[in-house]
Amino acid sequence: MWKRFVDNPVYRWKTNKWSVYNVAYHIIWTPKYRKKVLTWDIEARLKELLLEKAKLLGIEIEKMEVMPDHIHLFVKADPTLSPAQIVAQLKWYTAHYLRQEFKELKTKLPTLWTRSYYIETIWHISEDVIKKYIEDQKKV
Repeated sequence: MWKRFVDNPVYRWKTNKWSVYNVAYHIIWTPKYRKKVLTWDIEARLKELLLEKAKLLGIEIEKMEVMPDHIHLFVKADPTLSPAQIVAQLKWYTAHYLRQEFKELKTKLPTLWTRSYYIETIWHISEDVIKKYIEDQKKV
């Protein structure tokens, strides 16, 4: 029964071995002390790393915007991954590689990311609103 929904691109549902789901989050986090370090080459590499780790985790980054002092992500994930696991994995992976590749991050900050983050679950009705909000971040 569920197969016809999943195979049809009109439907937003995904499946795993145990469930049919549509789980999405709006996630925001900042560098330590909200320093404006996410620019130029660091921004470009951060985006690559986020997409790389998302693929390894099996999550989809639907929308992403990197501002100099914070990141917005709209992600869709398997329900077996907790939001805390997703954020922890993305932060760890990006901090590890960015601090190796950009030595100035080690001298400017004791750690790259703050411990905190903002997360909001998204209903399918507001997906477009969240995507538009993230898209418009750099226009402000």
